[in-house]
Amino acid sequence: MNNNISIQERTELFAIRVVKAYAELNKKYFNDESKILSKQFLRAGTSIGANCAEAKFAQSNKDFISKYSIALKEASECKFWIKILVNSEAVPEQKFAPMLLELNTIIGILVSSINKLKQKQQLKEQ
Repeated sequence: MNNNISIQERTELFAIRVVKAYAELNKKYFNDESKILSKQFLRAGTSIGANCAEAKFAQSNKDFISKYSIALKEASECKFWIKILVNSEAVPEQKFAPMLLELNTIIGILVSSINKLKQKQQLKEQ
């Protein structure tokens, strides 16, 4: 993945990958467990980008931090669902390895951004 793209673009591209993976899962795996898990994965994986998109038009610094914090929680949840899908052998690990790498990058960017924003906010409050 290109390191010179914004977090909004990165999470949008990730959401597209999630949608495509979800569609593939539903074509190949028909059991109830996979369907339920894949829906959770779809919801969390697309929510990351939605919250980053909302943050662009945040009403305040606090609101911006809140949107990125929600995106971070959704990224963590998405990672959880991928691990459950893989560890329950519902899907092969190699299918999701690249997505996990990208998800770790997204999580790192969000954590760093949130920490910087919180530091700026604390300096303003002093």
